[in-house]
Amino acid sequence: MSGPQDSGAVRADDAEVVPVPDGVRRRRLGRPAASGEAQVIELARAADLVRPVPPDMPLLRRRREELRSHINEGKLDAVRRQHSLGKLTARERLALLLDDDSFTEIEPYRRHQATGPGLAGNRPHTDGVVAGSGTIDGRRVFVYAQDFTLFGGSLGEAHAAKIHKVLDLAVANGAPVIGLNDSGGARIQEGVLALNGYGGIFRRQVEASGVIPQISVILGPCAGGAAYSPALADFTFMVRDTARMYLTGPDVVEAVSGQRVTHEELGGADVHGSASGVATVVHDDEESCLADVRYLVSLLPSNYLDPPPATAPTSAADDYRPRLAELVPVEPNQPYDMREVFAEVTDDGEFFELHEGWARNVLCALARIDGRVVGLVGNQPVVFAGVLDGPASQKAARFVRFCDAFGIPLVTLVDVPGFLPGVEQERGGIIRQGAQLLHAYCEATVPRVQVILRKAYGGAYIVMDSRSIGCDLSLAWPTNQIAVMGAEGAVNVLYRRDLAAAADPVALRAKLVAEYTEEFLNPQYAAERGLVDDIIDPAETRASVARGLAMLRDKRKPAPGRKHGNLPI
Repeated sequence: MSGPQDSGAVRADDAEVVPVPDGVRRRRLGRPAASGEAQVIELARAADLVRPVPPDMPLLRRRREELRSHINEGKLDAVRRQHSLGKLTARERLALLLDDDSFTEIEPYRRHQATGPGLAGNRPHTDGVVAGSGTIDGRRVFVYAQDFTLFGGSLGEAHAAKIHKVLDLAVANGAPVIGLNDSGGARIQEGVLALNGYGGIFRRQVEASGVIPQISVILGPCAGGAAYSPALADFTFMVRDTARMYLTGPDVVEAVSGQRVTHEELGGADVHGSASGVATVVHDDEESCLADVRYLVSLLPSNYLDPPPATAPTSAADDYRPRLAELVPVEPNQPYDMREVFAEVTDDGEFFELHEGWARNVLCALARIDGRVVGLVGNQPVVFAGVLDGPASQKAARFVRFCDAFGIPLVTLVDVPGFLPGVEQERGGIIRQGAQLLHAYCEATVPRVQVILRKAYGGAYIVMDSRSIGCDLSLAWPTNQIAVMGAEGAVNVLYRRDLAAAADPVALRAKLVAEYTEEFLNPQYAAERGLVDDIIDPAETRASVARGLAMLRDKRKPAPGRKHGNLPI
C-alpha cells in the first residue's frame, strides 16, 4: 500500500513539504500570505532565467592592460609640469635606481577611501606613491617613490599604508629600504589619519634601525612631520635647487619671526649639507644622485646579520705605498689633506665620503681594503688644523655607531691637536658632544684599527679610538706625538715662573721645548708602555692595516647584557 512518503513527500507537524525538482528555483511573491490562506509559490526553471553574458578572457585581459597602462603613464599634464620643474617622475626615478626589469610593484590599484573636500570624486590609483621591490646589482632592495603628480605626493591613510607594508617587508626579508621623497606633506583633508600614517612610518623606521640599512632621497619638498623620516634614516641624499626640507615653511617663519627667507635658504640641499648636517650627500641632479645611491648600496650589507659585500682580494697585505711618506709633513703644524691618505690606503684609491660639506675637520668614509668594506674616520688638518669640535664629534659618533651596527670594521687615522677651545664651544655643549664620540667607540664591538700619523693630544687622543677605550690594534708612524698637550703648551704651563724670571725667556723656552719633546714626545714613548702595538713605516700603512684587519676578521665580542646604553644626547 502506497502512502505520502512513497511519493517523496515528507510530513511535519501536519504540514506537507514538497521537495523542489532539479533545475527548478523557488521564488517568493512580494505579498505575504493572509492568515489561514495558502501561500502561492511560483516556480521557474533555471533554463528560463536570463543571465548576463560574461566577458571573455581576452576582454578582461585587455581591460587590465588598459588600466595598468593608464596607471603607469599618469596624468600627462601633471607629468609635463613635473618635468618643467626639472624633476623626474616617480617611475622614471625607480627606473634609474633599480636594475632593468627588476621592479615588482605592490598595491598599484590602491585608492583612498576619504571623503574630504576635493577627494570624494578624485580617487587615482596608487594614491600618490609607487611602492615595491627590485634589485641593485642583483641584490634585493625595497623601495617607495612618492608621486608629486598626484595630490602633490601628500600622505594620507592609503599612501601611508603602502609605505608601512614596504618597511615591514624590508625588515622581514632583511633587505635595505630606500625612500624617494617628493611630497607636500600630510594630506590635510584626511586629518588625524594622515598624522597617524606618519607615526606608523616613524615607528617602523626606529624598529628597523640597526637591522637593515635605511636610505632617504629628497628629490622635492619634504616639509613638516615628513622631515623626520630622512632624519631617522642612516643616509640622506638631496638634490640642489629642487629638494628642500624643513619643519615650518618660509610663510610660517615670517609670520612668527618677521624674517623673510626663501625655500632654498631655509631648507635647501646646501643648508642641510653644510650647516645642519641632516643631508649626508648633496648632488646637482637626480641622475648622479641615484647613481650614487646605487654605489652606496654596493658597500652596505643587506642587514645586520649579513657581512658587507666583498670583492676580490687586492693583495693589500703586500702593497707598499712610498707616497705616504711624502704626503704628510714631519712638522706637526704643517697641513695636508687627509683625503690623500685615504686614497693611498684604500683599494683603487676609492672611498665614499659622507657629510663632505658638514663638520669638515673630520672625515668619514666607506671604502674597501683588500676587497672588504671598512669605515674610515680621520682628522682633517686642512680644516681648523683637524681639531675636534661639537659637530665633528657628532658626525664621527653617528658614523661609528652605524658601522658597529652593521658589522663594518673601523680604521681610525689620527692627527688631532685636541678639542676646540672657546666660550662658544663650551656653552654649545662640546663636553656632551665629545662624549657621544667617546660612547660610540667604547660600545663598538667590530674590529678596530687605529693609526696615529702625527699629533694625538689630550682628550681628543682618547676619543679617537685609543687603546684605553678598546682599540684592537694601535699602529703609529715615526712622527707620532702622544701627550696631554703639545710641547710649547706644556712648557708654558710647567715652567711659567722660570720663564717669567729668565733673562732670555725665548732661549729658555726653546731649550725646554726641545727637552720636553725628546723626553715625552719621542716616537717610542707610547710603544714602550704598551699603548701602541707597532711603529710602522708610513709606506707600510696600507699593508699593515690590511694584515691587522685580516687578523681581527673573526673577532667576537658580545655586547653587555643590558637593554641599551644611554647615549649622551
